[in-house]
Amino acid sequence: EETEQMIEKEGGKEAAEGSAAGSLRAGDTKEMRAVVLSGFGGLNKLRVSKKAMPEPQEGELKIRVKACGLNFIDLMVRQGNIDNPPKTPLVPGFECSGIVEALGDSVKGFEIGDRVMAFVNYNAWAEVVCTPVEFVYKIPDDMSFSEAAAFPMNFVTAYMMLFEVANLREGMSVLVHSAGGGVGQAVAQLCSTIPNVTVFGTASSFKHEAIKDSVTHLFDRNADYVQEVKRISTDGVDIVLDCLCGENTGKGLSLLKPLGTYILYGSSNMVTGETKSFFSFAKSWWQVEKVNPIKLYEENKVIAGFSLLNLLFKQNRGGLIKGVMDKLLNLYNNKKIKPVVDSLWALEEVKEAMQRIHDRGNIGKLILDVEKAPTPLMANDSTETSEAGEEEEDHEGDNENKERMPFIQ
Repeated sequence: EETEQMIEKEGGKEAAEGSAAGSLRAGDTKEMRAVVLSGFGGLNKLRVSKKAMPEPQEGELKIRVKACGLNFIDLMVRQGNIDNPPKTPLVPGFECSGIVEALGDSVKGFEIGDRVMAFVNYNAWAEVVCTPVEFVYKIPDDMSFSEAAAFPMNFVTAYMMLFEVANLREGMSVLVHSAGGGVGQAVAQLCSTIPNVTVFGTASSFKHEAIKDSVTHLFDRNADYVQEVKRISTDGVDIVLDCLCGENTGKGLSLLKPLGTYILYGSSNMVTGETKSFFSFAKSWWQVEKVNPIKLYEENKVIAGFSLLNLLFKQNRGGLIKGVMDKLLNLYNNKKIKPVVDSLWALEEVKEAMQRIHDRGNIGKLILDVEKAPTPLMANDSTETSEAGEEEEDHEGDNENKERMPFIQ
């Protein structure tokens, strides 16, 4: 497959010779399956290919992957809709679970055979990954590999926003968008560990029955949630967690009580259609509330942003994250929290899994199960027009492409 791709891409005798040489070299190394993004764009840019298996460098662990987490940021990576995207081809994915297969030099605290979950700076969607030991955590005995792959990104993000940034305390109130998604469900569970916390959530109406017990007040995402919240709590809320951006920024700030905290941790409204649309991006950006520092001062409000991946891989706060993971695993062991897994997908079904996030069809986390065989029934079901897909709003400039609109999970 790699040979055919190179010949198609470059053409000519030189490319054919180079491909043949590459094939010979591949025979000398161990290979693995991996999801490869050949270029930025639509779902057709993804395919499962054979790649050379990595070996651990100093300070790294080699992990035989059992399951991988799929997040909205992976959709943004596919489109190249992130700051300084890496060059393609690349293997996407930022979290996984599996078994330690080899130890790099100077690695302590782990043994071959340990069950672990890990953050990975790309390359997670593969049968084998290597990652620095500081990003690896042992899995509790009663946690499955699929639960472990659903745990790191969602729960660390939710915990740090609530407790490290917003200082959640007894009696406070929280508004969270996409309450049925992985982060939304993690937020709801963590809020339940603090007495008398009121959780306001927005979600597609077809999810309400499944998640109604996890939040205090649940609203349809297309409803005027600002008025609904103020009807229940005239002063607004203490914390707003916004994964949408666009016009929701101004709405979230307007709902804050004095000394309240608004946290932006995603910008799904900036991503429209299967591929990037400049017109829709510009429209969404124009809807963002222009923040006036003097107004923040006068109203005693706090505005913040949170990016877990930047904190880990650009700002070197792995030690801080480890402390948070220790607290989260203690909560899990005490049965206070538990990852919500929406569905399992084979590597070959990654396109259908991404489409499910596009259509807002998931309740909880989507997982790529490395050992799972493709299931045609599941793949067909994930691409049907769902109630969530029918609810998406129209964006000028995208209609002629007839593409569904993606939103953060």
